Amino acid sequence: MTFGCYFEKHCLNMRFEAKRCGVCFRPPSIVLIYENTETNKVRKRIIPVRNFSRYSDHSLAAERLKNHPRHKDYLQGVSQNQLERLHVILRDHLQGFTLEHSLASLQVAPDEDLNKLDDDELARKKSHMDELFERNRTHREDPDFVYDLEVDFGKVADEKCSWDEESDDEF
Repeated sequence: MTFGCYFEKHCLNMRFEAKRCGVCFRPPSIVLIYENTETNKVRKRIIPVRNFSRYSDHSLAAERLKNHPRHKDYLQGVSQNQLERLHVILRDHLQGFTLEHSLASLQVAPDEDLNKLDDDELARKKSHMDELFERNRTHREDPDFVYDLEVDFGKVADEKCSWDEESDDEF
């Protein structure tokens, strides 16, 4: 019997420091590896995902799990976006998709046309882009922060189009 699992590193909590967070397919559950900051012991917590089907809303399920009284102390340091991503991976598995397909759908390819995506897929991509932006953003408190940074990207040659030439004649 094989157990499919996927893990990501993440976040801090007051009493618990989340080291890794992932999903296990059988049984459907969120797996949290955390360190108890009072005792410095590393532990694993398996959180079952109940009443979740391939038609379930991943954001609502993640929010319910994060606010569950039994698990909220452990999941306080795990971001809502990460829990949503893990629920998306779990839902994709229930729909018959592979783990590779789920992970690829969470990534944004530079040449991908986002106008052709459905609403759920677009929300997934935007959520991932927002998280990447927040991770890469420099704050004023950061030591490498530079105020009014100017970057020269070089001169890009203007392309000529036939409609540009036609509109010049009209004026």
